[in-house]
Amino acid sequence: MTKRAGNRRKRTSAYRAHRRTGEALIPPRLSEPTMHPEQDASPRFAPRVSVIVPVMNEKRTLARVLREAARIHTRTEVIAVVNGSTDGSLEIARRSGARVLVFDRPLGHDVGRSIGAQEASGNILLFIDADMVIPAEKLRSFTDAIGQGVDVALNDYSGPTRRASVHGVVLAKHALNALLGRPDLAGASMTAVPHAISRRALETIGAASLSVPPMAHTMAVHAGLTVKRVKRVNVGQLNPLRTSRERTSSLKPLIVGDHVEAIHWWLRNTNDRGGYEDGNRHRWRVR
Repeated sequence: MTKRAGNRRKRTSAYRAHRRTGEALIPPRLSEPTMHPEQDASPRFAPRVSVIVPVMNEKRTLARVLREAARIHTRTEVIAVVNGSTDGSLEIARRSGARVLVFDRPLGHDVGRSIGAQEASGNILLFIDADMVIPAEKLRSFTDAIGQGVDVALNDYSGPTRRASVHGVVLAKHALNALLGRPDLAGASMTAVPHAISRRALETIGAASLSVPPMAHTMAVHAGLTVKRVKRVNVGQLNPLRTSRERTSSLKPLIVGDHVEAIHWWLRNTNDRGGYEDGNRHRWRVR
């Protein structure tokens, strides 16, 4: 297990207990990342759109990301979940006018999405990353889709598939959608930003599930929510620096593991065959 994956697992243990039992989330132990409330951590108006932006050492792009996020709608709240940052990102987030949630240590991959969603007030929640500058006009496609009745608006990006060796994460996304009976989604997934969800979707799948995006994706399909591909945003081209970093420190084991966890959830909530028929096999005759 990678260090980053381990951080996320520690942080999400309470969230998983909450999802299983329905009990209130327990406060983090002192050894876990601790949130430091900001004076401006409450919305100043009734927002229509909440944009959740996890932030850890993203000073190169952060100001532009937050600026575009604020332009999506006249009633937009931008929630910056600043965790473990040491490069000045916190000061940039504060100056931007965003609601700032501060954690003294890294939360782990995708946990900031759950934290931000819990704090969000809007009926539309948009998730983006702090290291990808995406124009507001493109982001608006996802929030508009939610406003028109979609529950989960996905980035219509399936990753490169026309090559001799396809990346394991790309394969996992396609395989999961096929298993869920949604081959029309191809490789679109809540793993990739940008994507948006409705308030109804959040209340159905729970904020905790967002820490493991394929799990949230699976739960949304299982619940019969309206899940659609909306607009293609090539995230690989948007951030070549991230692509370069992941060649040396791959997130592949973490993300593939997320898909395995999602499949496990699907099997527990359907049957041993994932809802697929067994035909007319008389297995009981085999001794």
